[in-house]
Amino acid sequence: MKTDFKFSNLLGTVYRKGNLVYTSDGTCLLSPVGNRVTVFDLVNNKSHTLPFSHRTNIARIALHPRGQLLLSVDEQGHAILSHFQRRVVLYHFSLKSAVTALVFSPCGRYFAVAIGRKIEVWKTPSTPGSREAADEGDESGGLEFAPFVRYRQYAGHHDAVQSIEWSSDSRFFLSASKDLTARIWSLDPEEGFTPTTLAGHRTAVYAAWFSADQETIYTISKDGALFRWQYLPSPDADLHNIRRAEDDDRWRISERHYFYQSQEHAHLTTAAFHPSTNLLVTGFSHGLFMIHELPSFSEIHKLSISASHIDTISVSPDGSWLAFGSSALGQLLVWEWQSESYILKQQGHFDNLNALTYSPSGDRIITTSDDGKVKVWDTASGFCIVTFTEHTSGVTACEFARRGNVLFTASLDGSVRAFDLIRYRCFRTFTAPKRLSFSSIAVDPSGEVVAAGSLDDFDIHIWSVQTGQLLDQLSGHEGPVSSLAFAPNGGNLVSGSWDRTVRIWSVFARTQTSEPLQLQADVLCVSVRPDSKQLAVSTLDGQLTFWSLSEGTQETGLDGRRDVSGGRKISDRRTAANVAGTKSFNTVTYSTDGSVVLAAGNSKYICLYAVETGVLLKKYTVSVNLSLEGTQEFLNSRLLTEAGPRGLLEDEQPDLEDRMDNSLPGSKRGDAAQRKTAPEVRVPGVAFSPTGRAFCAASTEGLLVYSLDATVRFDPFDLDVDVTPQSTLAALKDQEYLKALAMAFRLNSLKLITHVYRSVPVQDIGLVVRDLPADVYLERLLRHVAKEADGSPHLEFNLLWLEALLRTHGRMLKERQGEFAEVVRLVQRAVGRVQGEVMKVADGNGHAVEFLLAQPRKGGKLVEMDGEGVLGAAAEDDGEDRSMGGGEDEGEWIGLD
Repeated sequence: MKTDFKFSNLLGTVYRKGNLVYTSDGTCLLSPVGNRVTVFDLVNNKSHTLPFSHRTNIARIALHPRGQLLLSVDEQGHAILSHFQRRVVLYHFSLKSAVTALVFSPCGRYFAVAIGRKIEVWKTPSTPGSREAADEGDESGGLEFAPFVRYRQYAGHHDAVQSIEWSSDSRFFLSASKDLTARIWSLDPEEGFTPTTLAGHRTAVYAAWFSADQETIYTISKDGALFRWQYLPSPDADLHNIRRAEDDDRWRISERHYFYQSQEHAHLTTAAFHPSTNLLVTGFSHGLFMIHELPSFSEIHKLSISASHIDTISVSPDGSWLAFGSSALGQLLVWEWQSESYILKQQGHFDNLNALTYSPSGDRIITTSDDGKVKVWDTASGFCIVTFTEHTSGVTACEFARRGNVLFTASLDGSVRAFDLIRYRCFRTFTAPKRLSFSSIAVDPSGEVVAAGSLDDFDIHIWSVQTGQLLDQLSGHEGPVSSLAFAPNGGNLVSGSWDRTVRIWSVFARTQTSEPLQLQADVLCVSVRPDSKQLAVSTLDGQLTFWSLSEGTQETGLDGRRDVSGGRKISDRRTAANVAGTKSFNTVTYSTDGSVVLAAGNSKYICLYAVETGVLLKKYTVSVNLSLEGTQEFLNSRLLTEAGPRGLLEDEQPDLEDRMDNSLPGSKRGDAAQRKTAPEVRVPGVAFSPTGRAFCAASTEGLLVYSLDATVRFDPFDLDVDVTPQSTLAALKDQEYLKALAMAFRLNSLKLITHVYRSVPVQDIGLVVRDLPADVYLERLLRHVAKEADGSPHLEFNLLWLEALLRTHGRMLKERQGEFAEVVRLVQRAVGRVQGEVMKVADGNGHAVEFLLAQPRKGGKLVEMDGEGVLGAAAEDDGEDRSMGGGEDEGEWIGLD
């Protein structure tokens, strides 16, 4: 089995913190999820996570106006510049400190970044072959040694800068700060211009914007005050009929507007302004957002979308879609304000993941969490398609029935529930005679019996799925039951317990007997191989042992303590190699062919072992995010102070209002001394896909998907190259068939595509299909081949193309059957028509041959049908072998091959 799995996607998390960014065409939304960036395609209903990751959580992201460069900065000020389309990291750079604002200039040549009280403007690094490099005269075409060049630094604010906004001509920019002021800066020294301070707010200024004509400036503060600024003379000059001087004109407040909120502690948390449509969108701490039209300040909409505060708002380039992010519950919403409908409404688990499982078809992944929710994720699109909220406490385990679309879950609320994934409803609830918190579950392969174990009781409870009644309680363990598993053949039930035994139960026999297997430590997890012949057991001492299920004897074992241990918490007094809590596997699963096992535990590693040899094939690092506990191997002694580790101390004192806990009804105050602890990295569950091409892992950061098909394929001709009919024919003449075919598709000329398609030699069809960028051209090529097979006389040639396409890309067509359904139906119809015509011709030829064989031969004698055919009979008649086209009586004798 192949073991080169690579990171493919991150599910289970849609938004953590930071700002949301739309692409220039408004079809995609970029959202920071921890230390990664996820791209949501709002038109095609897909999502993917970029393959690179930061060392800490991402604080700000910015996308170049032309859409090629993505700049992301984490909490420590480390920046990564990546190519957005190719998903490739170009440069790493450190800004030395935390960043509070980041934005590219409209011209794309600069980007401004707010670092504390200062603002720095940097030149945008030019990528090889880009327009920026050509404009600057860089013809080297190579990477630069020092791509980040600081252009200018601006100082003047007395507190942290919260927002930066460029003017449309990229000559000026606005900054808003916590020092109650906003300032106007010029990129380069302008004649007659001096930096201007806009003061007048009573609380911290959140943002400042230019109007579309740049004649008006809007500023908004935390207390909900909106000021409109215009370049006006002094009002006293007109009042006293004093001739005003030109020097007296300056930016003055022309209008004041206020957002009055009903709740006492509600304040503004985010705002966004769209200059071309004059729309102002504001979000508040109690989950309410409002839309106003400026400068009239007329309210358009007012809607509550969340139970907690809104962290960020982004407006699409055309102003029709609004994106909202809330970090408290992990919500991401895209709302179309004109039709008042949701374009996207996603929410991840806001608590730790506990378990996961694949559906039998492999196109769904089910996750359970401590928040009591069960979510179903689509592996093709990356979106959550349904959420079950019937459980009232944390859901600890889940498992699919092998037959039918039935999902079973176990929860700490004392119930086991069965969900119908066709109608999306809970149709059965199983409970025990006494109050128990279930922690493990197993389902019979037939789907008729479900078993559950608890850490509160030593018995195993078995229910009938059809009736919902408790069938039996299996007693025999002397400790809590930690894991359950049915053998795939349905013969035995395997249970592991903290009493250091594994018991094999014959549930369906006349006498329910159990065979104990003695181990050296507490059992954490058991898993049965798909052929029902072997059992894998993980124990607390880090041992992974393999047992024969039929004979009850140990076959092999391995010590995984050194493999799984790793990661030191910030407050640990021992090294990572000596920490006891990370030296065991909490979850073990077999691959579909049973040749390898995946094992993971309370550390940042996932281990892949070969069953037969016990060799560690590969070790996957779940996360390198330093914002999580347990990702560092060594602690830096410089970060240890007299008051404790510096990571547990707060460098700056946050606002007292942010510390107040208003979650309970009627609460007026909270704990001003509360501290937020970092979550610990762990992997509570792993599962192989039924296809064997991927596996997923439930981790602290979300649901990680690793796949063998994770290579990013991009269109190599989607660059600035000379694509013309002449260059296409020249590539075809040089026998560059793949390049010529891709260029013909780029030109979208049917005549040219057909010419190139028919010019590919038969022996090169397989090579062209193998190297074809499938994500870009597979659908178009299949559609063209189907049309050719439907109308052209080149029967075998078209069938060879179809055979090569289906043989090479059949797996992709199966996994993404919803996307390729239409074109596959076209191919099926074309092949069916060809089959019908060929069968019709074959039947006609068969009848013609039968007719000719039945005709009388020369001389009036009938040709006898012996084993040698017509020629044999004719040769016996006159002793002469005659064939078609030979002899004196040409045309009367028929030869058959």
